[in-house]
Amino acid sequence: MATIGRRNTLEVVKIVDFGVYLDGEQLDEILLPKRYVPKDCAVGDMVDVFIYLDSDDKLIATTLNPKAMLNEVAKLKVVSVNEVGAFLDWGLPKDLLVPFGEQHVKMEEGRSYNVYIYQHQETHRIAASSKLNRFVGKTEADYRSGDPVELFVTDRTDIGYSAVINNAHWGVLFEEDLYRPLRKGQKINGYIKRVREDGKIDLSLQKVGYQKVDDLSRRVMNVLRAEGGYLALSDKSPAQAIHDKFGVSKNAYKMTIGALYKQRKITIDREGIKLID
Repeated sequence: MATIGRRNTLEVVKIVDFGVYLDGEQLDEILLPKRYVPKDCAVGDMVDVFIYLDSDDKLIATTLNPKAMLNEVAKLKVVSVNEVGAFLDWGLPKDLLVPFGEQHVKMEEGRSYNVYIYQHQETHRIAASSKLNRFVGKTEADYRSGDPVELFVTDRTDIGYSAVINNAHWGVLFEEDLYRPLRKGQKINGYIKRVREDGKIDLSLQKVGYQKVDDLSRRVMNVLRAEGGYLALSDKSPAQAIHDKFGVSKNAYKMTIGALYKQRKITIDREGIKLID
C-alpha cells in the first residue's frame, strides 16, 4: 500500500512529456515530474520515490530524500514565517508547515527546532509540530534491557539528556553513562539500559550488562597483548583518555577491568593495568 509522507517503490504505468505516472495503488496514479525521472525509464520499471502533496494539494512524487519523513522526529531550520505559521526546510521544493497552534514556542526565521512530522487527518497534508509530547509516548513501549534502538537527543537536563526512542517513546541518557558530549537534535544509536516499574526508560550509548563487559573485555585483552602486556590506562585515568582508546565511558572501562581483575587475568595499579602471564 502506497503511503503519503514515506518512501515507496512504485511501478511506472505511463510516460508523458512532463514526466511519468506511477501506480499509486489506492492513491491512484501519481506524477513523477520529468526532472526526477531516472534515465532510460520505461513502463513497468519500479522506482523508489517519496510521496507528498504539492502547493496545489495534489499528490506528487520525487526521488529526492527529505530530511525527515512521516512519524519521525527531526531538527529542522525555519526558512520563513507568515500569517499561517512557520515553514521548515526539509529538503524538498515545498517547505514544511508548522501551524501556529503546533508551535511549543513561537518560531523564528533562521532558527532550528525539534519537530515531529505528522499527517493532518482531514486534509492528508504533511505538517510538523514542535509539541513533541502530543505524539511521543502515546503508544505502549515494549523494550527489554539490551535492545538496540535509534535515539534523537532533545534536551539537556540536570541528570543528562532526554531522548526520543525509535521516534515513539521517551527515555533518559544519564550523565554518568556518557563518554562524549551530545547535542540537541543529534541522532545516535543506543541501547535500552532499563525499563523502570513506572514505565520510564533509562538509556545507554553502549551495550549493557554482561554483554557490554564481555565485548569490551575481549578488546582490552587484545590491546594488552598487542602492547606487550601493559596498558597505561587505569580506573583512575581521565574519561577522555579512556574514550580515545576504546570509545567507551569511564564507568564501562572500570567495570570491565574490575571483572578481568577478579578473573585474575590482570593486575591494576594507579597508572595502568598489566597482563598476568
